[in-house]
Amino acid sequence: MPISAALKSDLDGLSLEENPALVRQKSRDFYWYSPVLKRQLEAVTADAVVTVRSEAEVIRVLAAAFRHGVPVTPRGAGTGNYGQAMPLSGGLILNLAEMNKVTAVKPGVVVAEAGALLSAIDDAARPSGQELRLHPSTYRTASIGGFIAGGSGGVGSIRWGGLRDLGNVLRLRLVTMEAEPRVIELVGDEIQKAAHAYGTTGIITEVEMPLTAACDWVDVLVGFDDFVDAAHFCDGLAKQDGLLTKEIGTVAAPLPHDYFLRHQKFIRRDQSVAILMVAPFAMPALEAFVARHHRASLLYRSDLASDEDRKALPPAYELSWNHTTLRGLRVDPSITYLQVLYPAPDHLARVAEMTAMFGDEVPGHLEFVRFDGAITCFGLPVVRYTTEERLEEIMRLHEAHGCPIFNPHRYTLEEGGMKRSDPVQLAFKREADPKGLLNPGKMIAWEDPDFDFATQRTYLFPGLEETTDATGA
Repeated sequence: MPISAALKSDLDGLSLEENPALVRQKSRDFYWYSPVLKRQLEAVTADAVVTVRSEAEVIRVLAAAFRHGVPVTPRGAGTGNYGQAMPLSGGLILNLAEMNKVTAVKPGVVVAEAGALLSAIDDAARPSGQELRLHPSTYRTASIGGFIAGGSGGVGSIRWGGLRDLGNVLRLRLVTMEAEPRVIELVGDEIQKAAHAYGTTGIITEVEMPLTAACDWVDVLVGFDDFVDAAHFCDGLAKQDGLLTKEIGTVAAPLPHDYFLRHQKFIRRDQSVAILMVAPFAMPALEAFVARHHRASLLYRSDLASDEDRKALPPAYELSWNHTTLRGLRVDPSITYLQVLYPAPDHLARVAEMTAMFGDEVPGHLEFVRFDGAITCFGLPVVRYTTEERLEEIMRLHEAHGCPIFNPHRYTLEEGGMKRSDPVQLAFKREADPKGLLNPGKMIAWEDPDFDFATQRTYLFPGLEETTDATGA
């Protein structure tokens, strides 16, 4: 429905879009990865999109929307994939894409506005010999604010862990949604009040992130006749502390051949493939490690590729995490995926069990990560989708065999990426968003005042990438 004349008057001078087709476009993320969410969210749209270019404009929008009782859903690049940025209650989409400045690069630290693209942040940092520690597979299109608000880790997590690990986000600056919005800076444990909260607890306007030494990473593909062999190879490689990697993942046959179309000439259809990003100086060590595994075949390495291939082939990170799913959907729109934790130290045994149980109905995809000093793997397996009932059964069987599902077919924090409600986030939302107007419908604990935190299961690892960016994504 159209926004009121009074609200429009309060937003006069700001960039306001009311064209229904354009508003609908900006009301969407990659929710269509899930056939369940596609059915549930297809009709969701905001009433208008307001694009802001400064923190002062954010404050003005939130004050006006609060005054008129209008919901506000923040949006960065819209690369999340469980409806995080979709306005369930209509109202305003707050488009932060124009708040994209990188304001400072210092030794070990970068400061940027929330709408800055991750790739643009690295472009600004690399002249000083630095780069971001972590990024999703949507590196070239995702914003840093969306990554923090909707994501949990990704490329780089094999070395640095997840976004929720202390030190991987240094500071957040955000605006509350009150009659007189406040600007708050969060550091240390306080960062968790807004990290992976889908913008329900405040609007992130600026972030301070750690940097690490930049590297001209070598993309490597290693082939295997057996997916479980590939998983053991990746796990062993992840534990080689002296061998510097940024990405270690593996995808079961026939997906690499069928989905990685521009790499297809390097891959047999019956080969499972390990996808790696390796420091150039570590390549001799990698060659030695591959040689120890007589079942492993080095298929491709970008440092020895032709100029034609280097220009034509996508980077390895765009074969990993949820880009694997995206490439699959382009080939076969009927598939979907899951997000699974295989808890250490028995993660490889659980992978083997699930592989044997489901076979080609749920072809495997593992991403190896380091959390709390331990190596384990998350799964983003493809599901050859038939019905919602069978999808629920597949998830139930994973859970019954000790493999928790972070459900990508739900749009709430508790059912999806978080796997639990966070009483700290809930308490902060009551303070920062007293009317519940920020991205309503995404936090069960807010919607249900009788929610019992004591009934929840807790997990060592609190979520997966996003894409999102969602970040997902």
